[in-house]
This record gives sequence, C-alpha cells and structure tokens, in this order.
Amino acid sequence: MEPASGSSDDFCYRHPKRESFVLCQRCARTICGDCQTPAPVGVHCPECRKTDQAGSRGSRGIAGRLLGRTPGGVDFSPLVTYVLLGIIGVVYVLQWLTGGFVTQLLLYWPPITALEPWRMITTMFVHSTSSIFHILFNGYSLYILGTLVERLVGRGRFLWLFLLSGLGGSVAVLWLSPNAAVVGASGAIFGLFGALFVIQRSFGGANRQLLIVLGLNLVLGFVVPGISWQAHIGGLLVGALVAWIFIRTRGNSTRSQERTQLMGVAVGLVAATFAGALL
Repeated sequence: MEPASGSSDDFCYRHPKRESFVLCQRCARTICGDCQTPAPVGVHCPECRKTDQAGSRGSRGIAGRLLGRTPGGVDFSPLVTYVLLGIIGVVYVLQWLTGGFVTQLLLYWPPITALEPWRMITTMFVHSTSSIFHILFNGYSLYILGTLVERLVGRGRFLWLFLLSGLGGSVAVLWLSPNAAVVGASGAIFGLFGALFVIQRSFGGANRQLLIVLGLNLVLGFVVPGISWQAHIGGLLVGALVAWIFIRTRGNSTRSQERTQLMGVAVGLVAATFAGALL
C-alpha cells in the first residue's frame, strides 16, 4: 500500500494528526488504533460501536450508513449495486417472457467467443430459469456484498471491479471448461469476495468469518453439479487483483496510475480471451 503523502483521507477523523489507513467498516471514516473496535468483519469507529451497544439509530455512524453519506456530505449510496440488481431483475423477467430467447441471446458459450465476444459480459445478467434459487442467491449475495464494497471503494471503482471480475470468470471458463455454456453473476460476485478479503486484510481487519463463507461457497462449486467453479475461481482472482490495485493507488495523486493499471488488467483479460479463442 502506497498512499498519497499528505492526503486528509489518511488521517484519523477524531485525531487529525494521527496517520492511518484503516477505515470503519460501516461509515468508511479513517480511524487510528485508539479509535478501532474489532467487529465480525473489519473494525468500527467509536460512534458506530456506541450505536451497536445502545441499539439506537440516531448516531452519526449509523446515519451515515443508512443515508449513504459521509460526515463531509459526499454521497456514498450504493447506486451501482442497485442498478445492477435492477438490470438482472429486468433481464430475468424477459427471459421468462421470451421463452428462453433472451437467455440464448446473452449466455456465454466459449466456442463462439470469436464471433460474439460480448457474451462474456452479458452472461453476468442472465440466470437459470429452471431454478429460482439461482437468481435469488446471486441477487442476495450482490446486495450484501455490493452495498458494502461499493461504499468502501466508490461507484466508479466498484463498476470496474464488478465488470472485470465477471470477465475474469468468463475467461476462466474459456480456458478451463471450453465446451460449457454458462449463465449468472457468480464470477463477478466471487470477485467482490476476493476484493473484500484483500481490502480487509490490508486495513488490518479480522476476516475469519469471510474466509469461512468464501471457503464454503468455493467447495459448493466443486461438489454441486451444474455450478461453474471455473467462473468462481477466475472472478475471485481478478477481484483480488483489482482490489490490490485500489489499495496501492489510494489517493488523488495516484488516480492516473490506478486507471493505467486497471486498463492493464482489462487488456490482459482481452489478450487471454483472444488466445483462448484461437485454440
């Protein structure tokens, strides 16, 4: 982690002279060691901790979380997550109304990668119509992880993370299971898992529960038929890589480096797609 020197975001909001790179899990404010309280995932600031203890919904910490705003008034509502959920829901309705036409139009099948490469992205918004649990599980996971991660990294970064992770999942399917047709946002969702793990680890948060949940979901991909573990692995690795880039380029002075490195990841995935399509 190489933060920008002198950035106000890198100092505790309660002790402005104390530099820190740890964020409150709920309100995303920077907090020093004296202000950190361990939480099931990450750490909480004193205000958010008091809210938990008192059961009140009126403090600044919980208000910032519910209203989607930081104390400085910057909007942190997870709008991208809500838009993605809306798109997934609309596409699912169209899948039903068209008798599978939309499903066939948007799913990803590796043998036609060279002709219709956009399917590697569109497949994230299509889900199985044979089981309602597929979209329910992915939708719930996106809501839980998305609202959390988007508040931590911001809307633009979150969109990069989601799309690159989903593409990474499709690339893994192309290379590891080239004859399988796949649908679903699970590759992108595992990217959010990977990103949250890297972020929490870098900020010094405890993530044992996250590891347990992640491990269980990975195991299910190997033992339950019809689940693309390849997409899970690909999305997880790319999501972790993207989060690592976010952490290393934190600060306004390194935004150009961030964009360059993200474009590098995108170019790498496109190159892997091109190579896999030629095989």
